[in-house]
Amino acid sequence: MQPLHYHKGVMPIIERFAHCVVRINPKDHAPPHFHVVMNDAREAWVTINTVEIIHGKVAAREIAEVLAWAKSNRETLAAKFEELQQ
Repeated sequence: MQPLHYHKGVMPIIERFAHCVVRINPKDHAPPHFHVVMNDAREAWVTINTVEIIHGKVAAREIAEVLAWAKSNRETLAAKFEELQQ
């Protein structure tokens, strides 16, 4: 994962994929989650612990690569979420 660089009020990009980016919002609400923002601006919220879509208009099949990546990087995502809540 790349180092976090962000401006106040902007969610930092945690990872980039061909069709979307993964972001975590500073000072966000529970449960710990990340946002998948598609190139067409649709968005999904995905829990870090269970890697399940909890909100949005994106089908799991569309972000299967992201979900697989997230399952392999749960600890890092959880640490980034906690870091951004400080």
